[in-house]
Amino acid sequence: MTISNRVFFLLMAIGCTSLLGYGYYLEFYQDLLPCPMCIFQRLCYMAIIVIALAATVHGPARVMGMIYCVTVAIFAGLGAGIAARQTWLQHLPPELVPECGPGLEFMLDMYPLLETIEKTLKGTGDCAEVSWTFLSFSIAEWSLACFLAIFLAAMWQLMANKRDTEL
Repeated sequence: MTISNRVFFLLMAIGCTSLLGYGYYLEFYQDLLPCPMCIFQRLCYMAIIVIALAATVHGPARVMGMIYCVTVAIFAGLGAGIAARQTWLQHLPPELVPECGPGLEFMLDMYPLLETIEKTLKGTGDCAEVSWTFLSFSIAEWSLACFLAIFLAAMWQLMANKRDTEL
């Protein structure tokens, strides 16, 4: 089954926008403040949305569609890595959980960008806290599943574009 690039990327943008929207709902209406790793995952979703919207407007042919798919896959892989790290932190025994650290805004004010990124990706006690679950999975676990689904969908579309290019 093949789907046009324009429709595929539109669905990708709608899906990621829905995920972000629900994240903001949890933040602003359920008072769940995002940890630094959650914020980095949101940035990955935002990057995917921007790429998907650009591809939707562009309506790329097969080769450019492949480039868009690879770019989406890169950000989905990055987001999956961050979500996997957070999931790992959440499953550590309490005595091994790192201490809680400063917020992302404070780190951006106090440290250079690369040091802030490094400190964030190491994770803190804030990132190991599970304050919401659905079907016994945390936000990080759901985010990991969503990023993996996005990655696989992008790879599927990439292969479809590659097959069509070879014909």
